[in-house]
Amino acid sequence: MVTPPTSVLVALPTWDTVSTTTVRPWVLPAVGALVLVAVVVGLLWRGRRALRVANVDALLREPALRPWLVAHRVLRVLVVLVVLGGATAAAVVAAQPQRVETRPQVLANRDIVLCLDVSGSMLQYGEQVVATFEKAVEEFRGERIALTVWNSTSRTVFPLTDDYDLVRRELETARVAMGGIARLLDGDDVADPQAVLDFFTGTDGLEGQTSLIGDGLATCALQLDQVAVDRSRSILLATDNELAGTPVYTLDQAAQLARSRGAEVYALYPGGTWRQGPGAQLRVVAQDTGGRLFVADDPSSVDDVVADVQAHQQVQMDADPQRFVVDDEDGWVLALVVLATVVVLLAVVAGGRSRS
Repeated sequence: MVTPPTSVLVALPTWDTVSTTTVRPWVLPAVGALVLVAVVVGLLWRGRRALRVANVDALLREPALRPWLVAHRVLRVLVVLVVLGGATAAAVVAAQPQRVETRPQVLANRDIVLCLDVSGSMLQYGEQVVATFEKAVEEFRGERIALTVWNSTSRTVFPLTDDYDLVRRELETARVAMGGIARLLDGDDVADPQAVLDFFTGTDGLEGQTSLIGDGLATCALQLDQVAVDRSRSILLATDNELAGTPVYTLDQAAQLARSRGAEVYALYPGGTWRQGPGAQLRVVAQDTGGRLFVADDPSSVDDVVADVQAHQQVQMDADPQRFVVDDEDGWVLALVVLATVVVLLAVVAGGRSRS
């Protein structure tokens, strides 16, 4: 038995940066002061140790020497700039900058029951309908989902749960079974006929009765728990509405039960003419609960079902935003590595020029 949570926490996809802080804010001014002291000391030391050599003006004006002097000065400037940049990057990394972010959240309380008619008249459409369910589930985020299959009696394949791995596995099993039973009845072979038959166990418990639509819908409505809690509730009812028996609940009574439990019914009609007869009745019942009727063979039906359920049936409640502290030093670490590499290259270049 899957134990569903009371509510599902769904985070909005956007992030809001609140501020940038540092763990050790004193490191930056300390390093800056040390660099300034080093520059002043270096200038004073250079002034005291400078040696004046007589009669070098003519040598410094030699055209052959001038490129070497220019290169020497450029290297000195580059070394100073790189060292300053490296000191700055090292100081920022040592200060350990962090980014504080918040992510707003809402509590999305939506329950959806997939309610599938597996009577004989639906077998030719069953695989297609379950495939539609699978596509719809891929678009849901945070909803609790249940699956009930029914004919003269009902079987709960899985109760309301947000375990989407389980939901996908069971829907795949349902799709294979719906396609397999149709092939078995046509006399064709299937890979695992017993597994196909097992899926329908419990759905034909009343002899001589079949396709009791009202009872099937009522069973699906009773899957919706926590009636006193402010939740949104939807039933995706897949049926051709071809009654062939005497149900306990009529379709209208089952729709009233669903409405009394706060549920909207979204009918998924397998195809054909729906503007009259069973399709028209199903459309009226769905609309009376606040839902709609969709045609399963319409390529846009999946998008329409998902959009309608999400637009009309989401209860959102504010939740305290989550705050995250994220290290924000990756760029500075990369800069430090690059500058260190540049220092090494400059040292190599300077050494090579001095030897030549």
